[in-house]
Amino acid sequence: MVWHNPHVRRGSRFPFCLLTAIGLLLFASLATAQETQPDDVVRVSTDLLLFPVRIRAKRGQVPGLSERDLSLKDDDHITTGLYFSPGADRVALLFVLDQSGSLREIISQQRDAALALFARFGERSSVAILRFAEAPSLVVPFSRDTAAARDAFTFSAGRNQRTAIFDAAAAAVKSFDNLPRVRAERRIVVVISDGLDNASAIKPGTVIEMSREKRVSFYVVHLPLFAPADGRLAVRPPSKGFRDLAEKTGGKYFLVGDANSALRPATSNDLSPIFQAIEEDLKSQYLLGFYLGEAANDGRRHRFSLTLPDGLEYQVGSRGYSRKQNFFVLRPREALKRPD
Repeated sequence: MVWHNPHVRRGSRFPFCLLTAIGLLLFASLATAQETQPDDVVRVSTDLLLFPVRIRAKRGQVPGLSERDLSLKDDDHITTGLYFSPGADRVALLFVLDQSGSLREIISQQRDAALALFARFGERSSVAILRFAEAPSLVVPFSRDTAAARDAFTFSAGRNQRTAIFDAAAAAVKSFDNLPRVRAERRIVVVISDGLDNASAIKPGTVIEMSREKRVSFYVVHLPLFAPADGRLAVRPPSKGFRDLAEKTGGKYFLVGDANSALRPATSNDLSPIFQAIEEDLKSQYLLGFYLGEAANDGRRHRFSLTLPDGLEYQVGSRGYSRKQNFFVLRPREALKRPD
C-alpha cells in the first residue's frame, strides 16, 4: 500500500510510504525539515517525517527525554538525524461547541475548566473557539486572549436548527491554515457535542483524511441525549463517524455519564475530569521525526528501528505499545524526479 500526498509543495520531495515491519501502514505526515528560527517556522531544506507518539512508563512517570535517550538502528544509513519534541510545549487548541439548545447551559458551565486546560500549556500556545449549529462560525480566532475565549462559551441556543457536526469539524481543520507552520506545535480540536448530525454535507471519512494530512487531532466530548429503550432510559447512539473523529486522528473519545447519571445532572455535567484526562494524554505525547538523506532515494526498501530506554514503551498511531518499533521506508525511483 502506498500513501500519496496530493499537496506536496513545488520543490519538495515526492511522497513515500513508511510502514511497520509487519506490513501495516502507519499514519504519517510528510513535512519538510526546517532551519531553526526563533519561532521555529518552516524553512524548506530536506525531508522530515513526523509522527505524534505516546510514551508511557511501566512504573511511575515518564522522565524528561531528549534525542540522546533514543536508540536508532539504521544499518542502511538513510537517516541523517532525529527530531524529538514534547507534545504539550506548544499547542494550538480549538474548542468546537455545539449550539444545540439542550447543550447551551452545560457548555457555558465548562468555560473555566476548559480554559484551565489551555492555561497549562506553554506560553507560545494559542486558543480559538468555533461554534456551530447548521453552519460553523469561528467566533474567536487563535490568540492568547483567554477573556474572549471565555465569553465565547456563553451563547444563545440555536432553536429548531439542524446540526452539522462534520461540516464544523472540517471547518475546524481548515482554521489551522491561518497559522504559521511550526513543526513543534500540536494542533488539537476539542469537540463538545451531543453527537447527532443531521445536516453535514461532508462525510466523516473526508474529515478524518484532512485531519491526518494536516496533523490535527480530535478529542471528542460526547454529551449524550437519552431516549426510552425497552422501558428504561438509554444513551442515543451518536451519528456514524462521530467517535472515529477521535479514535482515527490520534485523539480520544469521552462519553459523559450514562442513564443513571442523567438523573443527577449536577454531578454528570462536570467536565473537569475529562479536561484533566486530555491534559495528561497530551503530556504523554511527543513529536518524533526522522530526517531522511539522499541514501533513501535509491528506490529500495530500507528498514530501521527506534528503541526507548528500559522501563519505557511508545505507541505510534493506533498500534500497540512497545519499547522498540520497526519501520521501513520505500521511495520509488520515479518519485525522485522533481516537478518542473
